[in-house]
Amino acid sequence: MRLTILGGGGFRVPLVHRALLADEGPGRVTDLVLHDLDAGRLRTIGRVLEDATRTHGGAGPRVHLETDLETALAGADFVFSAIRVGGLAGRVCDERSALDLGVLGQETTGAGGVCYGLRTVPVAMQIAETVRRVAPEAYVINFTNPAGMVTEAMSRILGDRVVGICDSPVGMFKRVARALGVSPDEAVFDYAGLNHLGWLRRVTVAGEDLLPGLLADPAALLRTEEGRLFGPDWLATLGAVPNEYLWYWYYRSDAVAAEQAAGHTRGELLLEQQQEFWAEGPGAPGEAFAGWEQARLQREATYMAESREATGAGEREQEDLDGGGYDRVALQLMRAIARDEATTLILNVPNRGTIAGLDTDAVVEVPCSVDAQGWRPHAVDPLDPHAFGLVSTMKAVERTTVQAALSGSYATATKALALHPLVGSVTVARGILDSQLTALPELRSVLR
Repeated sequence: MRLTILGGGGFRVPLVHRALLADEGPGRVTDLVLHDLDAGRLRTIGRVLEDATRTHGGAGPRVHLETDLETALAGADFVFSAIRVGGLAGRVCDERSALDLGVLGQETTGAGGVCYGLRTVPVAMQIAETVRRVAPEAYVINFTNPAGMVTEAMSRILGDRVVGICDSPVGMFKRVARALGVSPDEAVFDYAGLNHLGWLRRVTVAGEDLLPGLLADPAALLRTEEGRLFGPDWLATLGAVPNEYLWYWYYRSDAVAAEQAAGHTRGELLLEQQQEFWAEGPGAPGEAFAGWEQARLQREATYMAESREATGAGEREQEDLDGGGYDRVALQLMRAIARDEATTLILNVPNRGTIAGLDTDAVVEVPCSVDAQGWRPHAVDPLDPHAFGLVSTMKAVERTTVQAALSGSYATATKALALHPLVGSVTVARGILDSQLTALPELRSVLR
């Protein structure tokens, strides 16, 4: 089986490779194609994978490095799309252009998600067109943020051949299960919303919903990162456990204050952490993987650091530092389809009546059954009014962003930003866009 990773010079690619090395089942990936526009990064990641394969006894998929998109996609059975248009410098610009105007500066939530989407959607659509032409039977698993927005845009071309994934819900489920003292495998999690905007409403084990008991137990809640982030009282008031990214919504003024007090953004921190790794190049045999692992642990430890510092949530749990989020979800999804290993996963898929009040084509994040026939969303209860209000508003923002990206309209891009509740001002929206257009050629190529 042939797997192509777009964004193959990306920092998290070795996590996927690590999971592939551990897979000894029938129908496993035999050829791994890494595609990236940056040949230097490709070589560095290629050396990291060589080291990992060597420590695994030399067994594993054949690795191919490729800078030509059509060549990389030819013959692919599955495609993982994990691109970052504009690189980390683009992320820093997303964060800073918002923070400098007093609003949230975050990668996918708030103005950052709109700006990231504006320059990413046109590239994602070009990828989708190329997949349809070169590898029409391939399934595309989209990692690229903003995941829901990008997946919905690509689905216009690829239909059910594209699906989006995120590791946030999986991480939450594991933490909640640990607090309840149950295995995640024996629980049914009722979760619904959009990417980075969802809520866990029930945790059913042997027919009993255990979530009300957890929400009534502050000590148990404080054993979860969500309990420490949001506070047990607020979770009990909500009657649900929100996705961690909802901290930026429920504590928006705290979030902006924490980011401004930090003196640096998450993107700036990652850029600084990874500069040395990339600058050193591939390194000597045996050294590349060790250097990557050290940089990865630094990256994982600083995930949502400003929110944990602002709330006193403390350091991340070791289980969360071990990695294995996106990569495990993606490979589990791939195996379910390729080997007919039926499973249930949280995926970003077209709504088709799953969440009441949203149209058929709206991509939502919900539990799905997956097997060789593809994926089928589970029925979920309606969202409560406050959650539905956020979801419907953000779906409108996502679609306005896609419209702006595909039309190249500055006015429509301004509208997308101004309609976002975490921006909330036409003046601020224009200021963010003008700052971005000055700094980023990737956005100048989109808007006119």
